[in-house]
Amino acid sequence: MNEHIKYSIVGLLFGAVITSIGFGDYNELHNMFTLVDERMWLSFAGGVLLTMIVLLLLRKRIPKQDKIIQPGTLPGSMMFGFGWAISGACPAIVFVHLGGGSVAAIATIVGIIFGVWLYRYVHAKLFRWDTGSCGV
Repeated sequence: MNEHIKYSIVGLLFGAVITSIGFGDYNELHNMFTLVDERMWLSFAGGVLLTMIVLLLLRKRIPKQDKIIQPGTLPGSMMFGFGWAISGACPAIVFVHLGGGSVAAIATIVGIIFGVWLYRYVHAKLFRWDTGSCGV
């Protein structure tokens, strides 16, 4: 089976689950960021806890790699968080919004594409630090 088809199936299942539990809803994300509802925060915390447990169990099998924190990690993370808070969608959820018929998702997708283009342009002209797996 083609890898793209496998990833598409996983993505469709992810979108279906996210939509069915309500996490693709803008109001749900807004309530999380305004601290009105803790349901999503608790879900994220549960995901982080589960990931920590799995990584602790696997850490002896997987060799540790040295990772260098790049100078752009903090500002890039902040920009990602601001975009997520403003649009109500991370890059995965924006396609759930689009599939649900949200016209605003188109603006978010345009913003994501522009952000990727801007990163590649600014990085090539100004910074030139190692991008690791970013491929620039």
